[in-house]
Amino acid sequence: MKNIFSFLSRFTNKKILSFDGGGVRTIASLVFLKKLEAESGRKISDSFDMFIGTSAGAFNAACFAFGGFTADKVKSYWTDTYLKKIMKSSFFWDKASLIQARPRYENAGRLEVLREIFGENTLDQSNKPFLSLCYDIEKRSHVIHNSKDTPEITFVDALAASSAAPMYYPTYQMPDKSWMIDGSIVTNNPTLIGYIHAKKILDTQNIKILSIGSGQNKNKIEGNASKKWGGVGWLRNDIMGMLLDSEIHNDISDDIFQENYLRVNSPRGKINKFLDDDSPENLEKIHLMGLEWWSKYGEETLKFIYE
Repeated sequence: MKNIFSFLSRFTNKKILSFDGGGVRTIASLVFLKKLEAESGRKISDSFDMFIGTSAGAFNAACFAFGGFTADKVKSYWTDTYLKKIMKSSFFWDKASLIQARPRYENAGRLEVLREIFGENTLDQSNKPFLSLCYDIEKRSHVIHNSKDTPEITFVDALAASSAAPMYYPTYQMPDKSWMIDGSIVTNNPTLIGYIHAKKILDTQNIKILSIGSGQNKNKIEGNASKKWGGVGWLRNDIMGMLLDSEIHNDISDDIFQENYLRVNSPRGKINKFLDDDSPENLEKIHLMGLEWWSKYGEETLKFIYE
């Protein structure tokens, strides 16, 4: 009888929740998911079979997969108390400046927060399957950490590696002595990579994916002015944002998965392009973006997940 149920389960839709990276802008996804929990009466952790993410999105995914936390609980880790620890620096620098000789922040603060939440638990101790993405700078290759293939990796190591954003945090050394940086270098939208591994982990190809972004930069760049830009000019005009743009991955995912794929995202408007702007004004704009997503995608999401 157990074998029969296992066989039949391959033909039922499994649901994946995928989070883009985006620093503090990923708070918008939690605002959206908090509304989803309120309207559905169901916890996010109970509504999906697997959680995947890149960078800050990997942190959100891990909280749901490992802890079974509510969206409001996960959002509480993005409040001022934790942000001060995560973005702790040992030297003075101006957030508006593009000139910096070393990473803006130390690893110590974010590692303290990660250990507080996840302890020394490894990926195989997750309540639901989890996947994150990072990049090995010495091998020049992407690295996938997930509950099945790298069960011995701790959540702290997986998340510290996936969120080691160049310029923001130091390169992160794993226990095997490899050196990792942020998975957004590979792709900010991990849907396609996550799906490849999810087929094996969930033992099915019948998969529905809810993919949540962190706001698109649609602000105009003056083409004529750009002719004279060097490194500082391009950094000032968001060259990193252009390199990390994940919408091509969204277009491919939409074409492949069609009705089994739902993307939640929008232009970020006046939200700061920098990933670490935790000013009250910027956080309020991010919160409003999450509410706008619910107004636009809420009803469709409820049908997509629960019908």
